[in-house]
Amino acid sequence: MISFIVPAYNEESELPSTIAAIQNAAASAKQEYEILVVDDASTDATADVAAKAGAQVVSINRRQIAASRNAGARVARGDILFFVDADTRINSKHIVYAIAALDAGYAGGSARVVTDGAIPVWGRVFVRVFCTIYFGLNLGAGAFLFTTRKTFDAIGGFNEELFIGEEIFFSLALRKIGRFKVLREPIVTSGRKLRMYSAGQILANTFAVVIRGRRAARSRDKLDLWYDGKREDRV
Repeated sequence: MISFIVPAYNEESELPSTIAAIQNAAASAKQEYEILVVDDASTDATADVAAKAGAQVVSINRRQIAASRNAGARVARGDILFFVDADTRINSKHIVYAIAALDAGYAGGSARVVTDGAIPVWGRVFVRVFCTIYFGLNLGAGAFLFTTRKTFDAIGGFNEELFIGEEIFFSLALRKIGRFKVLREPIVTSGRKLRMYSAGQILANTFAVVIRGRRAARSRDKLDLWYDGKREDRV
């Protein structure tokens, strides 16, 4: 059994595609699986959409990504845990390669990232530079992470003191136990932030977080880029 844990806040538009992609990937990989959507205080139809798509819904009221992932992991029955963001699409290769990595002794891993849809030129440059540096440091993208239940419990899950950057510390914790694998097959995640916000807004927010360091991650204040809940108009 493998468990897919999908944290979600107001993701009624993205969830159907995300869940369908997981279902297709797991079926192609011939794996027994479950999908748990952690609805963290959504004000839209996220819970109903998830249930109708065949996922188990776990409801919390924290407005925190680390807490959402941990809540899903507590309910999950799988021996292998996949954390997939609600705006992210995976395929069967991610499952097959991840399981192969775990069987080979890796403590866990992630995958490279590409964005969906059209994004501005500056956005493409930003993503390319960020990915080159970030994955060059062998860190995992929060949109897709995997490990075993045993290892997840050993490291204590995600750090709920952090509102952002929890995937970095999760990756580092896994690396203390064993090797960390970044799959070359990229996941497809939403480029909506690069379409909804200007270069100045994104760079200013990112720079402010870097300057303030871990202090910035310990509070939701001034983290609107990550927590304001804005979504694209798909009409």
